Amino acid sequence: MAAKHFPKGLDGRQRDANGEIRQKRSDTLVRTLRQRYGDDFAKGMRADTKLKTVLQREGADSLSDVLKKK
Repeated sequence: MAAKHFPKGLDGRQRDANGEIRQKRSDTLVRTLRQRYGDDFAKGMRADTKLKTVLQREGADSLSDVLKKK
């Protein structure tokens, strides 16, 4: 059985089956996010910190909320 691929939106981000943008997993590492969002992302936090910890420290519900605070 072939893996099911969901279409990407115009912005190139992966979408769920219902068309909503997929959320980053809470175990994504800060080093991975820095590759995408720059070295200043989660400044002062170690590279092996998980997104879940960043969200808790920032009092944010999602990665989008953290990025909006910048």
